Amino acid sequence: MHRYFKSIYLYLAILALYLSSCTPDDSSEKADVIIYGGTSAAIIAAVEVVRSGKSVIVVSPDTHLGGLSAGGLGFTDTGNKETIGGLSREFYHRVWTYYNDDTAWKWEKKSEYGNKGQGTPAIDGKNRTMWIFEPHIAEQVFEDFVSENNITIYRNEWLDRNTGVNVENGKITSFTTLSGKTYKGKVFIDATYEGDLMAASGVSYHVGREAVDVYDEEWNGIQVGVLHHGHHFGDMKISPYKIPGDSTSGVLPKISVENPGKRGDGDNKVQAYCFRTCMSNHPDNRVPFPKPENYDPKQYELLARVFETGWKEWFNKFDVIPNRKTDTNNHGPFSSDNIGMNYDYPEASYERRKEIIKEHEDYQKGLLYFVANDPRVPKDIQDEMNEWGLAKDEFTDNGNWPHQLYIREARRMIGEYVTTENDVLGKRKVPSPVGMGSYTMDSHNIQRYITEDGYVQNEGDIGVHPHHPYQISYQSLTPKKKECTNLLVPVCVSSSHIAFGSIRMEPVFMILGESAATAAGIAIDKNIAVQDVSYEDLEAKLLNQGQVLLLD
Repeated sequence: MHRYFKSIYLYLAILALYLSSCTPDDSSEKADVIIYGGTSAAIIAAVEVVRSGKSVIVVSPDTHLGGLSAGGLGFTDTGNKETIGGLSREFYHRVWTYYNDDTAWKWEKKSEYGNKGQGTPAIDGKNRTMWIFEPHIAEQVFEDFVSENNITIYRNEWLDRNTGVNVENGKITSFTTLSGKTYKGKVFIDATYEGDLMAASGVSYHVGREAVDVYDEEWNGIQVGVLHHGHHFGDMKISPYKIPGDSTSGVLPKISVENPGKRGDGDNKVQAYCFRTCMSNHPDNRVPFPKPENYDPKQYELLARVFETGWKEWFNKFDVIPNRKTDTNNHGPFSSDNIGMNYDYPEASYERRKEIIKEHEDYQKGLLYFVANDPRVPKDIQDEMNEWGLAKDEFTDNGNWPHQLYIREARRMIGEYVTTENDVLGKRKVPSPVGMGSYTMDSHNIQRYITEDGYVQNEGDIGVHPHHPYQISYQSLTPKKKECTNLLVPVCVSSSHIAFGSIRMEPVFMILGESAATAAGIAIDKNIAVQDVSYEDLEAKLLNQGQVLLLD
């Protein structure tokens, strides 16, 4: 009898083990739409998914939401504001509502604020929008979107880029993060600045500048000798060598000794990154610029030589935002853009990306410390610099330093339709538009090199204005159908380098995020590939949501 019961117990144990191996693993998180990213586009897309009656999960590598919109870029690059509709405009309306409350003006009175925006007033009472704002206010607006719509977010979750994406028969079924969590959905949206989910799914993409003959463009590729903005050395004739004029003395930091290449040729380089620092000149709300542990004033010798020429434009991009603060951007031949130090970032491992980000942080902190303290800086500039400091009430969990590096460009999908300068400049009809852009085709510098005459010069800074606002095709958000049928990409869109220079504005990312989410809902309802979504159905929904698809 004892042997009988022992055999029964053994049989039941084996049966239980077998059944457990056959039972589906229900530990994964499931939703109709899975969004990877914590950017402005990611949150807006999630709001639209909820409003359309679908379930959504946002898987964010970031702890803070909103990307650059909440990461220091408060002096919004807008272009023609009439092109901004839907949830993107709602974001700027909510900012306007916040600043209509007198309690929002802690460090200055509203009447003292200059109200300067890019082309229009910062506070647009007529249209009930506000385009200029403090970082923490933008982040709060995104958090309000999340809480009001009960959006499920998993933060600090990093995609396993090596083996984490499961694709079956051309469809993503799930992806797994480094923490071991798995997320299953019907449609996936990659809303990161890097396009990591897109790349790991096997979708085609490009990094760098295409040659001008790839898409029949003029402003793509290497642009040696083209000096559109003031972010170059012009006729300063500054020596790139440690001992001026002596090539045997070695080259100064931040200058490449490589040949910059031939105008119009392509390369694998991307435009420079920087942090959009938030500064304050209020004595009670500023922190002195910190000195990095590895600070070396020789890193900024080139800037000292720029000052020696009499250059006085250091403060030209201290763009004023509310409460006596700035959104401080790159300006001039040697500034916050860390030219040439980011080429490997788009494809780099997480560990290498952290190194690149830290190098950018050290460089930019050292730059600010140099201007505030080095005796070679002209006294009038240094005195004014010391009236400023990092804003004490911004980025309080990160030493008052922005938590987001400005990834101006990384991967760009090669999808069903590639938007090029010919679309931006109105040279061809755009199929199936799901949003509009209007900003300048703006590329920051990509190389700093030595000219044939033996002087230092920058290359890659381009600014070409569209004649009119332009449309952006839905097919620039979809991969090629043969590669993936349930992925949408509203940030690393299918576009050329120079066209992306205009598309890459935060309001446009939000516009495209909403449009992608709307298309996802249609694809789910009809059980079809995202490439097969009826444009007639999509257009009707977008117009009903207040999206702007055409301007007279």
